[in-house]
Amino acid sequence: MTGPQRPTGPQRPAGPEQPAGPEQPAGPEQPAGPEPRPDAGTQATGPEQPDGVRRSGLRNPDKAVRGLGAGTMSLEALVLLLAIQPIRVVGGDLSGAAIGVIVALAVACVVLAGMMRRPWAWHAGTVIQGLLLLSGLLHWSLFALGVMFALVWAYALHVRRVILG
Repeated sequence: MTGPQRPTGPQRPAGPEQPAGPEQPAGPEQPAGPEPRPDAGTQATGPEQPDGVRRSGLRNPDKAVRGLGAGTMSLEALVLLLAIQPIRVVGGDLSGAAIGVIVALAVACVVLAGMMRRPWAWHAGTVIQGLLLLSGLLHWSLFALGVMFALVWAYALHVRRVILG
């Protein structure tokens, strides 16, 4: 008996055409490899481009730097609020005014974390670090926190300068 033969396994189409689906682009075939650059004649080495502008490799460097600043401010606010009780328990003589200063600094940090899009927010963040250092006059542990966060903020400013130029 000779009847129609059914294929037993997957078959590939004969010829250059490929099936269009989610894994294959519809339309003319795309060449493999990277797209040719307009400046293909010049080779750039490292992160420096031929036009002299340093590229960070990030898709959106502004957004990444804003996230760094907002994260730093948010972390600072959280640490300040969480530090109130241990300072009081361990022997800190925090007055109501000192607690008010800590809460005010934490609120300012949260507000600045949401405003990192504005250029002046970075300067205001530096002022917050100075105010936290000055709050060390109320208790020595606040000065220690001020030193730590001033160093973290200085690093964030350094990263901002390196990425954005």
